[in-house]
Amino acid sequence: MRVRAVIAALLALPLLGAGPVAPVARFAWFDYRGEDPVDRAVKAGPDAYRNPILQGFYPDPSILRVGRDYYLVNSSFSYFPGLPVFHSRDLVSWTQIGNAIDRPGQFDFKQISLSRGIFAPDIGYRAGTFYLAGTCVDCGGNFVMTAKSAAGPWSDPHWNAIDGIDPSLFFDADGSAWILNNGPPEGKPLYDGHRAIWIQRFDTATLKPVGARRVIVDGGVHPADKPIWIEGPHLFRKDGWYYLIAAEGGTAENHSEVAFRSRSVTGPYEPGPVNPILTQRTLDPGRPLPITSTGHADFVATPKGDWWSVFLGTRPYKGDFYTIGRETFLLPVRWQNGWPEVTAPGAAIPYVHRRPDLPHQPAAAAPMNGAFHVRDDFAGGSLARYWVQMRATDTGWRRLAQGALAIDARPVAIGGTGQVSFLGRRLQHHWASAETRLSFAPARAGDRAGIALVQDTAHFYALSLARNAGGTVIEIEKRDGGGDPADGVVIASAPFAGATVRLRIVTRGAACDFLYAGADGAWHVLAKDLDATLLSTKHAGGFIGAMIGPFARAGGED
Repeated sequence: MRVRAVIAALLALPLLGAGPVAPVARFAWFDYRGEDPVDRAVKAGPDAYRNPILQGFYPDPSILRVGRDYYLVNSSFSYFPGLPVFHSRDLVSWTQIGNAIDRPGQFDFKQISLSRGIFAPDIGYRAGTFYLAGTCVDCGGNFVMTAKSAAGPWSDPHWNAIDGIDPSLFFDADGSAWILNNGPPEGKPLYDGHRAIWIQRFDTATLKPVGARRVIVDGGVHPADKPIWIEGPHLFRKDGWYYLIAAEGGTAENHSEVAFRSRSVTGPYEPGPVNPILTQRTLDPGRPLPITSTGHADFVATPKGDWWSVFLGTRPYKGDFYTIGRETFLLPVRWQNGWPEVTAPGAAIPYVHRRPDLPHQPAAAAPMNGAFHVRDDFAGGSLARYWVQMRATDTGWRRLAQGALAIDARPVAIGGTGQVSFLGRRLQHHWASAETRLSFAPARAGDRAGIALVQDTAHFYALSLARNAGGTVIEIEKRDGGGDPADGVVIASAPFAGATVRLRIVTRGAACDFLYAGADGAWHVLAKDLDATLLSTKHAGGFIGAMIGPFARAGGED
């Protein structure tokens, strides 16, 4: 092991006589483990499952059944690869089988906010073709992609001219196809957040909307109450009725899902007698282990005719503070007097529920919920599908080589607008630890590599092996808002001798700790009990969850 460490350190050194070549950081492995308080308090028996089914930053789920197979896709905003696609046969155990956005040229995420990019995808299927509709905010507008397999490859986006966000497709029994979306109402909006749901025919040959558009919901369930942000529409047919479900109330604590129905696909649509059909906004915010902000649902029916809903929700560790983003939950749909219901008024989302009446599927190789431990040894030919980059669709700066992950240190800061050398995996627990073994030889002031815990480019911590004016150090940088430098502010530092180090970040709800160790030595605490609330959505804003992973930065201009 000592020989391997020396070789790795030598490989990280810049070439002599070649000028200021940026060093390369080599990560031998990356170890993630997490266990939240609920994981110790709540256990699922053999006939039950645990919520959320997809833990961490997996919002805006859309679901589809083809035969015995279920497919699910989530929003990915400005991360690449994007639009993660999952497969299951029991609705409980999900395996990521691909990313619909997996190559340069499909989308251009350069220099846009991490909370922009891809919103609210919708996955559909007809006659051997999979369809994926979505919105690329600040990078193209509304689009449709196609594939012959849900695993991909998916086509380049086919752009359409409809305004608004959240397009979804509906294929009727008569062969017609329709596209729905959130858009401005007809005429002038009457208040902030006044939106409408539109419908229009869709041509599957040209992948374009055709004909006249029509508003089928204006405002929401009770227009006199000025409902806000009706969005995320999904349309399906049951017992001779067309049912429309949509999110209403914004994405925070007042989030909800509402339902309408009509005898005609183009309306008029009437709201159900009990709406919302899913929400947690009336519950006591001080309840233990709360699940909040639920909505943005989609439905699927099993071959036996049982209906289930996937939807997003959040799990704050206190108040409305959560770091890990909006997650995917699963509950059955009950039908009462011809109307769907996911949660009865005042009912709390359960962490444990009876499994769907489907054959059990083996657990996924990459765990997606509960307490778990995952270690990446970077020994294979490709990265695990859950690793993502910020905005970058070029991948030449990172590679698997000699049993390690090699990342080129480039002069782009985490807090900048360029293509930073950062590779992240979702933080899936509020109580978690991430650890790596790094070989790196910082050659000039500003060179650094290590682990970053990133909510967005303005809110992050970075623990790194770095070089400053005094020599080689272990240091922590913190950025809490756009007023800080793009690299953050150094808040702790210790001298370090050597080019191989182990680094560890520990999160404990509202606090986080930072540790380091020599290649084989004892751990040292560089900082403890630092404020983790700056990584929360409540503090940072936006729609995403925290990512954690290796990064490298070369000194110089951003």
